[in-house]
Amino acid sequence: MTALSLKNVNKSFGSVHVLKDINLEVEEGEFVVFVGPSGCGKSTLLRVIAGLEDASSGDIHIGEDLVNLTPPAKRGIAMVFQSYALYPHLNVRNNMTLALKQAKRSKEVIDARVAEASRMLDLEQYLDRYPSELSGGQRQRVAIGRAIVRQPKLFLFDEPLSNLDAALRMNTRIEIANLHRQLDASMIYVTHDQTEAMTLADKIVVLRDGRVEQIGSPMELYNNPANQFVAGFLGAPSMNFIAADKITPGDLRTIGIRPEDLTISSDGPLSGQVTHVEHLGGDTNVIVTLEDQPMTLRLFGQHGVKIGETVGLAFDPAKSYLFDQNGQRVT
Repeated sequence: MTALSLKNVNKSFGSVHVLKDINLEVEEGEFVVFVGPSGCGKSTLLRVIAGLEDASSGDIHIGEDLVNLTPPAKRGIAMVFQSYALYPHLNVRNNMTLALKQAKRSKEVIDARVAEASRMLDLEQYLDRYPSELSGGQRQRVAIGRAIVRQPKLFLFDEPLSNLDAALRMNTRIEIANLHRQLDASMIYVTHDQTEAMTLADKIVVLRDGRVEQIGSPMELYNNPANQFVAGFLGAPSMNFIAADKITPGDLRTIGIRPEDLTISSDGPLSGQVTHVEHLGGDTNVIVTLEDQPMTLRLFGQHGVKIGETVGLAFDPAKSYLFDQNGQRVT
């Protein structure tokens, strides 16, 4: 069954057209990530789904219900914000139960839901603490718990990990993935971080300038990007692009090569100077500059490449990508 359906959804703020003919279906139990650079419209799209912004045109269905005119509180959604949005004067238990009390749920139902959410999120020992007594990661878990107890039709996450440090982001990302498996719930997650998108999503929606560039599973988008924008956005380090005429004179197209598909070879078709080396232990990232064109290599293991060396570069054409002058994928 479809959990969410968007048909020709547009949103304008005055003369500024922010969302342009968005079409999307989210299946029940699916984890969908909206990803794209700042200003692409992903958070606005989430707010339109939530009802915090009105669509200028188009239809929004949650389950079988058309919800364009339905207020946020009655859409059957729960939203987790980047800022946590916890009430500082309420302890963890009361932050989690407030919406249920306002909905006049019984004490038995409230207690059971809080107990279950607290167990899932390892919050049982913090129920009597206040937000000021919690770490950033604990506050975010409380915000997620507050959403869980409502048992919504649809969970909406708006860049929930942006305020956390790198290690905590990874841990909380794992917790959200585990939570999705436990709840088997429909979730939509907004991020600008392609690593979060690749590691969490069943389906990724790549947005640019208010339009959907491509929809697919993480590996579908990584292996078969529709255009140069998607190819360059997904992957860390990002895909290298080089004018095809550096290899085939007169060719106006662009070649894309993943960093892991570039190798150092004395008889390679390209050559340049090593300008930067990142020793990561298990991997080594090497930046080689060809005239004014930096190229990134991702080498497995540890390597003794030195800054200032001139090296040749080789790649398997079968693993490269070709884009036309408009950035559309050719092969």
